[in-house]
Amino acid sequence: MLMVIGLTGQTGAGKTTVSAQFAQAGFDVINADEVARSVMEIGSHCLHAVAEEFGLQILSEGGGLDRRALGDIVFSDQNKLKRLSDITNPYILELIEARIKQSSAPHILLDAPTLFESGADRLCDRVVCLLADQELRCQRIVARDGLTREQAEKRIGAQHSDDYYIQRSNYVLYNNGTVDELRQRTADILHRITCG
Repeated sequence: MLMVIGLTGQTGAGKTTVSAQFAQAGFDVINADEVARSVMEIGSHCLHAVAEEFGLQILSEGGGLDRRALGDIVFSDQNKLKRLSDITNPYILELIEARIKQSSAPHILLDAPTLFESGADRLCDRVVCLLADQELRCQRIVARDGLTREQAEKRIGAQHSDDYYIQRSNYVLYNNGTVDELRQRTADILHRITCG
């Protein structure tokens, strides 16, 4: 019987590491960020709608999405971030639902930073959230994405508190230690999910 597990949490908490471990355990992984990139490809209805809302400055010279320009706009204004989500989420959810239907795997991991906000949690049987201390997440984002500390802090500030994720999740993973510690905690949760 098909089981869909949602993975969510704050930026810089370590979702990529956890997602890779689920993939190694045989889960078909659907990465919502990759789906979001595909719905924003040049010429797509979604990209057109986003450019109409936020202006042509969010487009690169080649007509594609300039992610940094869009990020500068939406991560400094909660209303604009919500508007972006309202535009993109229907496109993203449609593709995610299609991917779930197409999958032949018995277990699927839906890796979605905005799982709850997008309504994608309704597609999941269980949800795992990943949390880490704010300072640690900031350091990780700066190193990973090449952002300034100020840009990283804006992105962190645009996200929900720990309690938001904890109250909506079946399993909570904290990633304030080493990668090996995170892998062990993930293995424990994988065992609980797959073995009942």
